[in-house]
Amino acid sequence: MKELKINTKLTKEILVGFIQNETRKIGFKKVVLGLSGGIDSSCVACLAKEALGAKNVWAIVMPYKTSSQESLRDANMAAEKLDIHKKIVDITGQIDSYFKNFMGASQIRRGNKMARERMSILYDFSVKYEALVIGTSNKTELLLGYGTIYGDMACAINPIGDLYKTQVRQLSSHLGVPDRIIKKPPTADLWIGQEDEKELGFTYNEADKLLYLMIDKRLSDKELIKVGYKKDFIENVYRRIQRAQYKRKLPLIAKLSERTIEQDFRYPRDWGR
Repeated sequence: MKELKINTKLTKEILVGFIQNETRKIGFKKVVLGLSGGIDSSCVACLAKEALGAKNVWAIVMPYKTSSQESLRDANMAAEKLDIHKKIVDITGQIDSYFKNFMGASQIRRGNKMARERMSILYDFSVKYEALVIGTSNKTELLLGYGTIYGDMACAINPIGDLYKTQVRQLSSHLGVPDRIIKKPPTADLWIGQEDEKELGFTYNEADKLLYLMIDKRLSDKELIKVGYKKDFIENVYRRIQRAQYKRKLPLIAKLSERTIEQDFRYPRDWGR
C-alpha cells in the first residue's frame, strides 16, 4: 500500500529530534532500552545512538532459559554494530522461582511475568545509569494490544509508537539495521517457537493496511467491506483495538477536586506557576 510508504530520511530527522528534545527536557542525557534482537528494539537503538551518541545509550539484553539463541545473537550483533553499552541480565532465576508456586501457570501468565520482569529491570538500570527508559512498541502492537501493560508497553518516551510495523521495517532499512533482523519472523520470544503473526492469526502487512484505513482514514465498516475486506477480519481487529484501550491510557482517576491529574491538570501552563 503506497499510503504506508514513509519518507525515511525525514522520519529519522523527526524522531532523532524527538529523542533529543524529550530526553533533555525531562533532565536526562542518557537512555536505557531492552534489546531483544528484534527489529523494533534495534530500530530504536539506532535512533537513540543518532540522537544522544553511543556512550549515552544502554542496551539491556534479558534472556530466559528458553529464549532463542538467534535472538541473543542478533541482540549482541546490533549492540556491537552500534557500539553502544550492553549488559546481559538472565531472568531465568527470578521467573522460575516465582512459578515454583504456580506450576500449572499458562504460557500467557508466564509471558506477561517475563515482560514485566524485564521492564522492572530496565527501571532499575534507569536509576543506576541515570537514564530514561525509552520504549520500543510500534503503532500496530499498541492498537492491537499486542503487548503487556506495565511490561514492554511501559516507558517514558516512545519514538516509534506512531509507526506501523511495515513502516518500522522501512525506517530500519534506512538506518542500516541488518537484513537478518529486518526479515526474520517477528517474535516476542516468550516461549519456544512463538511467533507474533501465528499468534495473531494474520500478518503485520495485512493488519497495517486495514488499520491505516480504519484508524488514519476513518473508513466505516461498510466502506472497508466495499474496498474488499471481509467482515470477520474487520470485526476481529476492531475488537482487539477496543479491548486494548485500557492498556493505552494512564490509570483513570476518579474526579473529586477542581483540578484532577490527567483530566484538568495536564496543560502546558501547568508546568509553570
